[in-house]
Amino acid sequence: MDNREEVREFLTSRRAKITPEQAGLPSGTRRRVPGLRRSEVATLADVSVEYYAKLERGNLTGASPTVLEAVARALQLDDAERAHLLHLAQAQEGSDTLARPRPRPGQQRALHKSLQWTLDAVTAAPAYAVNGRLDLLATNQLARAFFTDIYAHHHTQPPNLARYQFLDPAGHRFYAHWDLAADMTVDVLRTEAGRNPHDKDLHDLVGELSTRSDAFRTRWGAHNVTRHGTGTKQFRHPVVGDLTLTWQALAVTAEPGLTLTVYTAEPDSPSAENLNLLATWAATQEASPSTQPL
Repeated sequence: MDNREEVREFLTSRRAKITPEQAGLPSGTRRRVPGLRRSEVATLADVSVEYYAKLERGNLTGASPTVLEAVARALQLDDAERAHLLHLAQAQEGSDTLARPRPRPGQQRALHKSLQWTLDAVTAAPAYAVNGRLDLLATNQLARAFFTDIYAHHHTQPPNLARYQFLDPAGHRFYAHWDLAADMTVDVLRTEAGRNPHDKDLHDLVGELSTRSDAFRTRWGAHNVTRHGTGTKQFRHPVVGDLTLTWQALAVTAEPGLTLTVYTAEPDSPSAENLNLLATWAATQEASPSTQPL
């Protein structure tokens, strides 16, 4: 994945979102670009126009944290966008990617067996682990039942949540508020692209989704990044029906780059009852190999 192109498009898209009024500058009457001019960003960041132009052309090499912070302030970046800019700079310098072990192409990551034990210990909620590409790497019993459509219809290993969401009609039915869920999925992939621009599997996934899904391609081109650590989602499960679940995403310290997500329902709610029904159904599926999802 071309890091310089990513930097260029990210900075350009953020500059286009800031109006002169928002930046405390006179708007004028003859503006040929949306948002701020490069010269205005340079003035706000207290750098030369030539230097900022170099940054916006995609060259962050040698940019100090002070300069990056000044640019972030000038573009009014939020915390997630600031982190993304820093990751882009680190990846370009090589300071981040060189420290991260890279699996060989096509090599599936070997997870420590204690991670599966931890997931299996969670019996009242779907719990699963994904990498930055949203490959579904490990699940507990209830998560396998929760994602039954993915395991039934997607035979590639590991299954990928982004591919399911954008390319499978079942994914459109599963997420009750599909547009919002789709935005979050692209945010996650965009953030991972900033952290690890040399991930060939991620590059291939983005290329596939961009080619096959207009909805993905439009969202990817927006260059949005947002932190998602907790929230509420609504689902239409093919077995138990509607579920409104709160989720928590937790970084797995022992497995860098992995996130453990747990879905829970409000106690004594209809969703809690449906989750209990799903657990009963899951136990039945596990006990009957002939009916277990593939």
